[in-house]
Amino acid sequence: MEIAKSKIMRSVQFISDGLVLKGNLYLPPNFNSETKYPTILVTGSWTTVKEQMSGLYAKELAKQGFITLAFDPRYFGESEGQPRFWENPSAKIADFKNAITFLETVNGVDTNNIFLTAICASAGYMSNVAANDKRVNGFATVAAWLHDGEAVKLVYGGEAGVQAKIKEAQDDKKAFAQNGVAKYIPAISATDQTAAMFGFDYYLNPNRGAVQQWSADKFAVMSWEDWLTFNPMPVAQSIQVPTLMIHSDGAVFPDYVKKFFNEIPHDNKVLHWTEGTQFDFYDQPKQVSESVAAINTFFKNNIN
Repeated sequence: MEIAKSKIMRSVQFISDGLVLKGNLYLPPNFNSETKYPTILVTGSWTTVKEQMSGLYAKELAKQGFITLAFDPRYFGESEGQPRFWENPSAKIADFKNAITFLETVNGVDTNNIFLTAICASAGYMSNVAANDKRVNGFATVAAWLHDGEAVKLVYGGEAGVQAKIKEAQDDKKAFAQNGVAKYIPAISATDQTAAMFGFDYYLNPNRGAVQQWSADKFAVMSWEDWLTFNPMPVAQSIQVPTLMIHSDGAVFPDYVKKFFNEIPHDNKVLHWTEGTQFDFYDQPKQVSESVAAINTFFKNNIN
């Protein structure tokens, strides 16, 4: 790996299922390619890109002495894949595993100490990686969004609302297969209640998550089926690596997080309960610094 272009961060790319994915690799202070560093793959909320919360955590964790990677999964940001803006859990899980494969090739990465940090929705996806990929040495979640078939009804209009969205997604997948044209709704809106998300300041505020690299106006309708039928809860029973979960009563589905944590059989696990809203954990200094400090301590205590 060349490091002359940047002492802090460099742009990288790797292949996942034939698609070129692009990311940012963050280096620790005084990086020396002859030294082996513990390494963290950092992933963010649904629909997001590397310039949002995953990049912030990757940058801050690198300052603690880790090599870190934040990247755009397929269909999003600078990465390849069609249709665009398709939230596809199985594809993201594959991308995360292929990101680990890429990290194994990077000079300075200690392949015996590769850790995962997942924020919001990617916690569900990354839990599958933590449970099934033997290269993972530890797992941390921040404000994890963990749902099942009952939880999604609370958010998406009950059984009727969920089934309507799934039907719309299935119809759009059929149309896309026939004509190559996907249907979109806004990812976020302050006025359109049919948007995938409604009224959240983080995604509406250009000083927070409304960055130019993120497409606020595009969410692939076909995503609904994949998202609403994805259930990460059972995988907790298969996680056999040290696990840290950071959450609060003000973050999403706190009871589900506690249930997931209690189902993890590994005896080296920590539930770090604090204060803050879901979106505070994405970028607010208090929650980010507290989370980074907890992750730093936990991972360093579990270095092989």
